[in-house]
Amino acid sequence: MNQTFIIILIAALGGIAVAVQGQFMGLLDKGLGTKESVLLTYGLGAVVMFAYFLFVPSSFDFRLSGTTIPWYAFTSGLLGLVIVASISYSIPRLGLATAFTIVIAAQFIITALIEQFGWFGAQGAAMSLSRLVGFIAIICGVWLVAKN
Repeated sequence: MNQTFIIILIAALGGIAVAVQGQFMGLLDKGLGTKESVLLTYGLGAVVMFAYFLFVPSSFDFRLSGTTIPWYAFTSGLLGLVIVASISYSIPRLGLATAFTIVIAAQFIITALIEQFGWFGAQGAAMSLSRLVGFIAIICGVWLVAKN
């Protein structure tokens, strides 16, 4: 099977998981509250990863001395909390499609800025007219989905 096709399938699986997880987190938020939803979501993931590290051999070295990883990369877990909390909070209040339309539009816009300016070590990709038109279309799409 073509490697690119497999990568596309993995990315699609991730997208499906995000949407389904978002709905589940919205149900948890509605029934338990935002903080509790985030705790359960992150807590279960942490338990699973801890068990994985215990039972599956790994070459991961927890010593970070001498690493070339920039300090801000270590904030990814905190950003994950923002993602989980914002999705948990917004889905029961806006609906799944509206909340994710806004989330995805924000992702596209910030990734364009990150690529445009090469922030955080990203490979640069200059803004073109076609990309700009695409982003305007995304913003119009958010408006159409969210206007009810």
